[in-house]
Amino acid sequence: MPRPTWDNLAPDRRRRVLDAAMAEFGRHGYSGGSLNVIAREAGVAKGSLFQYFDDKSDFFAHVAEEASLRIYAHMQPYLQAPGDGESLVDHVAGLVDVWIAYMAEHPLERGVTAATTMELDPDVREAVRAPVHRLYAAGLRPLLRNAVTAGELRPDADLDALISLLVLLLPHLALAPFEPGLDAALALHGTTGRTRSKRARRFVDTLLGGVLA
Repeated sequence: MPRPTWDNLAPDRRRRVLDAAMAEFGRHGYSGGSLNVIAREAGVAKGSLFQYFDDKSDFFAHVAEEASLRIYAHMQPYLQAPGDGESLVDHVAGLVDVWIAYMAEHPLERGVTAATTMELDPDVREAVRAPVHRLYAAGLRPLLRNAVTAGELRPDADLDALISLLVLLLPHLALAPFEPGLDAALALHGTTGRTRSKRARRFVDTLLGGVLA
C-alpha cells in the first residue's frame, strides 16, 4: 500500500515515477528492476521512493495494480453482454482483438503484464497476481453468467474453470504477438491486422466450443 505521501504528490510527479517504474520493471522484472534507474528516469531522489512505499516489493505491487487498473478501465466496456444479434463467440473474439490492440499501443502496460506473469519469486508473484486475477474474474463472470441466461452457454458449463482458462489466456495474448518464442503453434509473433485476429480467434473458438449451448 502506498503511504499518504504518495497520494499527496503532484499528479505530474506521480505519473513520472509510475511511468519510469513501469518501464524499468517491464524490461527487467521485479528482481532485476533497479530503483536507482527508476529514480533517475523520474527525476527524483532514490530515497524519496521509500517515503512513498515501504519497500521495493510494495512499490512493485502498486505498479502492477496501477497497470491492471488502466487495462481494466479500457476493457470494461467490452465486458458487457453481446449486442443484439452478436454471438458470444464473436463478442469474445472482439474483446480479444481490443485486448491485443491495447497491448500493441501501450508498451508500458504490456511490459508490466510480462513482469507479473513471469515473476519467479512466489511471494512477489502471489502479491501481484492474486489481485489482478480477482479483478479479471470479477469482470468476466457477469459476461459468462449472462451467456448462460441467454442460452448461449450450456447451463452446466463450469464457469469457474472457464474463467480460469480465460485468465490464463489473456496474458498469453498480451505478449505472444510481440515477443518471440511464446506461442507453440499458431505463430502469433509479428502478426497484425486480419492475420492476427484470425489466429487469436482460433483460441476463442476452441475454448468456448465445448461449452456452447
